[in-house]
Amino acid sequence: MKNIEEVLSQYKSVHFNKINVWTHFIGIPLIVWALTLLLSLHQVEISFLNMTFALTPAYVFFAGALIYYYILHIALALAMTIYVVVNLLLADLFIDHEYVISIAIVVFVIGWIFQFVGHFYEKAKPAFIDDLGQFLIGPLFLMAEVFFMLG
Repeated sequence: MKNIEEVLSQYKSVHFNKINVWTHFIGIPLIVWALTLLLSLHQVEISFLNMTFALTPAYVFFAGALIYYYILHIALALAMTIYVVVNLLLADLFIDHEYVISIAIVVFVIGWIFQFVGHFYEKAKPAFIDDLGQFLIGPLFLMAEVFFMLG
Protein backbone atom coordinates (compact mmCIF):
# COMPACT_ATOMS: atom_id res chain seq x y z
CA MET A 1 0.00 0.00 0.00
CA LYS A 2 1.22 3.50 -0.84
CA ASN A 3 1.92 5.91 2.00
CA ILE A 4 0.41 9.40 2.38
CA GLU A 5 3.27 11.12 0.56
CA GLU A 6 2.94 8.80 -2.43
CA VAL A 7 -0.83 9.13 -2.82
CA LEU A 8 -0.81 12.91 -2.39
CA SER A 9 2.18 13.30 -4.73
CA GLN A 10 0.43 11.25 -7.38
CA TYR A 11 -2.69 13.38 -7.04
CA LYS A 12 -0.70 16.63 -6.97
CA SER A 13 1.05 15.67 -10.22
CA VAL A 14 -2.01 16.86 -12.17
CA HIS A 15 -3.02 19.67 -9.81
CA PHE A 16 -0.44 22.47 -10.05
CA ASN A 17 -2.57 25.20 -11.63
CA LYS A 18 -4.13 27.41 -8.94
CA ILE A 19 -7.39 27.72 -10.88
CA ASN A 20 -7.61 23.93 -11.10
CA VAL A 21 -7.03 23.53 -7.37
CA TRP A 22 -9.64 26.18 -6.54
CA THR A 23 -12.22 24.63 -8.87
CA HIS A 24 -11.60 21.38 -6.98
CA PHE A 25 -12.45 23.15 -3.71
CA ILE A 26 -15.92 23.67 -5.20
CA GLY A 27 -16.32 20.60 -7.40
CA ILE A 28 -15.16 17.84 -5.06
CA PRO A 29 -17.36 18.83 -2.10
CA LEU A 30 -20.36 19.14 -4.44
CA ILE A 31 -19.70 15.69 -5.92
CA VAL A 32 -19.11 14.09 -2.52
CA TRP A 33 -22.27 15.68 -1.09
CA ALA A 34 -24.37 14.58 -4.08
CA LEU A 35 -23.08 11.01 -3.74
CA THR A 36 -23.68 11.13 0.02
CA LEU A 37 -27.24 12.22 -0.63
CA LEU A 38 -27.85 9.40 -3.12
CA LEU A 39 -26.20 6.83 -0.84
CA SER A 40 -28.35 8.01 2.07
CA LEU A 41 -31.67 7.35 0.36
CA HIS A 42 -31.94 3.75 1.48
CA GLN A 43 -31.51 2.60 5.03
CA VAL A 44 -31.66 -0.58 7.00
CA GLU A 45 -32.66 -0.52 10.63
CA ILE A 46 -30.44 -2.57 12.91
CA SER A 47 -31.39 -3.39 16.48
CA PHE A 48 -28.71 -3.98 19.07
CA LEU A 49 -29.12 -4.05 22.86
CA ASN A 50 -32.65 -2.61 22.68
CA MET A 51 -31.44 0.25 20.51
CA THR A 52 -32.22 0.76 16.85
CA PHE A 53 -29.79 2.29 14.37
CA ALA A 54 -30.38 3.32 10.77
CA LEU A 55 -27.57 2.12 8.52
CA THR A 56 -27.20 3.58 5.02
CA PRO A 57 -24.78 2.81 2.19
CA ALA A 58 -23.31 6.27 2.85
CA TYR A 59 -22.31 5.24 6.38
CA VAL A 60 -20.73 2.04 5.09
CA PHE A 61 -18.84 3.85 2.32
CA PHE A 62 -17.53 6.59 4.60
CA ALA A 63 -16.57 4.12 7.31
CA GLY A 64 -14.37 2.34 4.77
CA ALA A 65 -12.94 5.59 3.43
CA LEU A 66 -12.15 6.84 6.94
CA ILE A 67 -10.40 3.59 7.86
CA TYR A 68 -8.22 4.08 4.77
CA TYR A 69 -7.57 7.72 5.71
CA TYR A 70 -6.60 6.74 9.28
CA ILE A 71 -4.14 4.21 7.90
CA LEU A 72 -2.61 6.95 5.75
CA HIS A 73 -2.48 9.87 8.20
CA ILE A 74 -4.16 10.36 11.58
CA ALA A 75 -4.36 14.17 11.67
CA LEU A 76 -5.82 14.40 8.16
CA ALA A 77 -8.20 11.55 8.98
CA LEU A 78 -9.44 13.35 12.09
CA ALA A 79 -10.19 16.43 10.01
CA MET A 80 -11.83 14.23 7.36
CA THR A 81 -14.00 12.67 10.08
CA ILE A 82 -15.38 16.11 10.91
CA TYR A 83 -15.94 16.78 7.19
CA VAL A 84 -17.73 13.43 6.75
CA VAL A 85 -20.02 14.02 9.75
CA VAL A 86 -20.96 17.49 8.47
CA ASN A 87 -21.46 16.06 4.98
CA LEU A 88 -23.78 13.34 6.31
CA LEU A 89 -25.74 15.87 8.38
CA LEU A 90 -26.16 18.17 5.39
CA ALA A 91 -27.36 15.24 3.28
CA ASP A 92 -29.87 14.33 6.00
CA LEU A 93 -31.45 17.78 5.61
CA PHE A 94 -32.51 16.89 2.07
CA ILE A 95 -33.42 13.20 2.41
CA ASP A 96 -37.15 13.85 2.69
CA HIS A 97 -37.25 16.53 0.00
CA GLU A 98 -39.64 15.77 -2.84
CA TYR A 99 -36.96 16.31 -5.48
CA VAL A 100 -34.02 14.74 -3.63
CA ILE A 101 -32.80 12.68 -6.59
CA SER A 102 -33.02 15.65 -8.96
CA ILE A 103 -31.16 17.85 -6.48
CA ALA A 104 -28.42 15.24 -6.12
CA ILE A 105 -28.04 14.84 -9.89
CA VAL A 106 -27.90 18.60 -10.53
CA VAL A 107 -25.32 19.13 -7.76
CA PHE A 108 -23.30 16.15 -9.06
CA VAL A 109 -23.24 17.55 -12.62
CA ILE A 110 -22.30 21.04 -11.40
CA GLY A 111 -19.47 19.54 -9.36
CA TRP A 112 -18.11 17.71 -12.41
CA ILE A 113 -18.35 20.86 -14.52
CA PHE A 114 -16.08 22.59 -11.99
CA GLN A 115 -13.70 19.62 -12.11
CA PHE A 116 -13.41 19.61 -15.89
CA VAL A 117 -13.09 23.40 -16.11
CA GLY A 118 -10.19 23.14 -13.68
CA HIS A 119 -8.50 20.44 -15.72
CA PHE A 120 -8.99 22.53 -18.85
CA TYR A 121 -6.82 25.20 -17.21
CA GLU A 122 -4.41 22.56 -15.93
CA LYS A 123 -4.17 21.05 -19.43
CA ALA A 124 -3.96 17.62 -17.79
CA LYS A 125 -6.39 14.76 -17.43
CA PRO A 126 -7.95 14.07 -14.03
CA ALA A 127 -5.95 11.78 -11.74
CA PHE A 128 -8.69 9.13 -11.63
CA ILE A 129 -8.27 8.41 -15.36
CA ASP A 130 -5.12 6.40 -14.58
CA ASP A 131 -6.09 5.24 -11.07
CA LEU A 132 -9.69 4.96 -9.83
CA GLY A 133 -8.36 5.01 -6.27
CA GLN A 134 -7.73 8.71 -6.77
CA PHE A 135 -11.45 9.29 -6.25
CA LEU A 136 -10.81 8.69 -2.55
CA ILE A 137 -7.71 10.87 -2.55
CA GLY A 138 -9.37 14.01 -3.97
CA PRO A 139 -11.12 14.98 -0.72
CA LEU A 140 -8.03 14.05 1.31
CA PHE A 141 -5.87 16.18 -1.01
CA LEU A 142 -8.13 19.18 -0.38
CA MET A 143 -7.88 18.63 3.37
CA ALA A 144 -4.08 18.49 3.05
CA GLU A 145 -4.23 21.76 1.08
CA VAL A 146 -6.24 23.31 3.93
CA PHE A 147 -3.59 22.11 6.40
CA PHE A 148 -0.87 23.71 4.27
CA MET A 149 -2.83 26.98 4.05
CA LEU A 150 -3.18 27.02 7.82
CA GLY A 151 0.54 26.39 8.24
